[in-house]
Amino acid sequence: MSTAVAHPAVAIASRVAETIDGIFATIDGWRDLLEARLAEGLALTAEVLDPVVESFAVPALAGDSLITGSGFVAEPGALSDAEWHLAWWLRGIAEPRRLATIDDPSHEQFRDYTALEWWRVPARSGARHLTGPYVDYVCTDDYTVTITTPVRLDGEMVGIVGADALVDQLERELLPVLRAGGADTALVNASGRIVTSTDAAREPGSILRLEGLADAIAAARSDVAVLPGGAAVLACGDTSLTLVIQ
Repeated sequence: MSTAVAHPAVAIASRVAETIDGIFATIDGWRDLLEARLAEGLALTAEVLDPVVESFAVPALAGDSLITGSGFVAEPGALSDAEWHLAWWLRGIAEPRRLATIDDPSHEQFRDYTALEWWRVPARSGARHLTGPYVDYVCTDDYTVTITTPVRLDGEMVGIVGADALVDQLERELLPVLRAGGADTALVNASGRIVTSTDAAREPGSILRLEGLADAIAAARSDVAVLPGGAAVLACGDTSLTLVIQ
């Protein structure tokens, strides 16, 4: 069931989309830059690519940016001098630091990143993807949202670019917006997992269970849908996030 009648959810969803769209636009810009440089003949090597990635990934971590981690992750075998490779930087106390990784598959602590959602989904769909919230044991050891998008050369994926945002930072940015709903308001991902909520009992990463919610999320409505229990549901633009007001 849906309604086109004006609803507070419309304004709130728009504000959420504006916030997330800023990160999306940044990542799309990185993808476009790398694809353009590769098309011009930039060598597919870690030695050549890493300084280019650093030139955009590190500045993105400065100031009050929501981005706390950023960089490029290579398709295994795409680089001639590194079978597995991450060029990823994290916000540090004094200055950004590069993520230390183990790229030797024979090492007991090696982790196959192609099995992780932030890689697996965009590699399959060919489109941008928002993963999380999840506890990021690789980078932040905290609840994190990761947004990634494929980088291609001659139509073939050679890696992904992406960014991490800590959930607590997103909450500081988005909770004042959500509270304008004047009710129990939650922001959930495409799986119905809570990103943030005005109800402190609803923790980030937990599943919001409401009758009809899964179908409403899948429909990705551009107008307000009303669930059987009365909750209003609205997609936040093309961010893959959904607003739920009870």
